[in-house]
Amino acid sequence: MEELKNITATILLSSAFAFAVSFPIIKLLYKFNITRRMTVDFTTLIEKRNLKVGVPIMGGLIFILTILFFNLFLNPFNENPGLLLVLLVFLISALLGGFDDILNIYGRDRAKPRTLSRILTLIRVHKSTGARIWMILTLPWSAYKSFFYMLGSNPGKGIQAHEKILVQSVAGILLGVGLYFFSSRAIPGLLWIPLLNLNVDIGILIVPFAWLTVLLMSNAVNLADGMDGLAANQLLYSFIGFLFIALFKDDVKIVFLIATVIGALITYLYFNIPPARFQMGDVGSLAMGSLLAAIAFILGEPLMLLIICLPFALVLLSTVIQGVGRRILGRRVFAMAPIHYHFQIAYGWSEEKVVMRFTLFSILCTVIGLLIYTLR
Repeated sequence: MEELKNITATILLSSAFAFAVSFPIIKLLYKFNITRRMTVDFTTLIEKRNLKVGVPIMGGLIFILTILFFNLFLNPFNENPGLLLVLLVFLISALLGGFDDILNIYGRDRAKPRTLSRILTLIRVHKSTGARIWMILTLPWSAYKSFFYMLGSNPGKGIQAHEKILVQSVAGILLGVGLYFFSSRAIPGLLWIPLLNLNVDIGILIVPFAWLTVLLMSNAVNLADGMDGLAANQLLYSFIGFLFIALFKDDVKIVFLIATVIGALITYLYFNIPPARFQMGDVGSLAMGSLLAAIAFILGEPLMLLIICLPFALVLLSTVIQGVGRRILGRRVFAMAPIHYHFQIAYGWSEEKVVMRFTLFSILCTVIGLLIYTLR
């Protein structure tokens, strides 16, 4: 009962703090004109899409500042290495997203990368021997850029996909290395496989696994942040799921962390109810996706992400399928990706209906995940 009181108090205090900082943040975003632009006109496909123009982005600063303040200064375990590792991954992703949001407003248009076929042709026919040698030497980098261009959308003004991956890789590798070499767990590479109820020690492979999970989760949440309340609702119930897991494990530092996250998200959702006062932006979505992944690893239950965060996984998968279909098959698989837009365009669902149904799906996945976890 005492623990429940502490969690409730933390959620309420976090929510109140987030509410207090939201107004100066909104004012600053308007002052510096950090608002949504209409770079591509989707109004012929999605009704009322133009109504989002002029809405401030980077609203995720509200919960980022709240989470960092509470856990750096008020968390009783603020010197715990595990907590500090989680917050470091969170902060790196937030800074990456913040730079991307600002560049999307004030940056210059980025050029499309050359295709591999174009580069190979230039290697054969270019008049300059030095240029040919340079293109041969940089061919792996060019292939790397082309691969992520194939999966993503056309480059705008912000940080391109292949550049984001590099920074996200730093965060993911830091998490993996910290888990393996500095974890307090007796077997840092031990994973529990849901449904099969098996424990498997993957050893040092926990490092690349953490790296890949941070990449996937941060980008999945980023892709889900396209409709008012969509990503935030799914995040709220995902964190609630991991709050219960942290309680089962009696991990007080993570319980406090997640309670501050939930409180801040409640305030964010208050302002994000349609029509939204602001949007999360990359600063919020990349940070929260990384935070989810880091918490799952610190708790030793990363595979629970596949169940509790299944809606995010489906959003990411639909985008990859769409990218491969467009670049390789020459046609779209979905009417529009991520998949929540497909339901809007193909089936005529309103944005509110999509958000509500995805939210219900998220609640269901959290309940199923907790049921599987408790029956282990």
